[in-house]
Amino acid sequence: MTNITIKIESDLAQDARVMAARNGTSLSRLVAEQLEVLVRQDQAYGAARQNALRQLKKGFDLDWKKPASRDDLHQRENLR
Repeated sequence: MTNITIKIESDLAQDARVMAARNGTSLSRLVAEQLEVLVRQDQAYGAARQNALRQLKKGFDLDWKKPASRDDLHQRENLR
């Protein structure tokens, strides 16, 4: 474990202590858990972004077929 020091408004610190006490934990543990959630979310986003970029580079098979030529599409005798 590593100790860190943060500066927050005194009202926020008091409210956070009360919240931690209601949850049966320390303020330090409450902050550590929330930081862990933020870091894990950021890591998951980064992994999802990398995966999406890899898929975009690879491309998608849309089973595209070259359409008929313009002349073939506009032959009037096919419409009669």
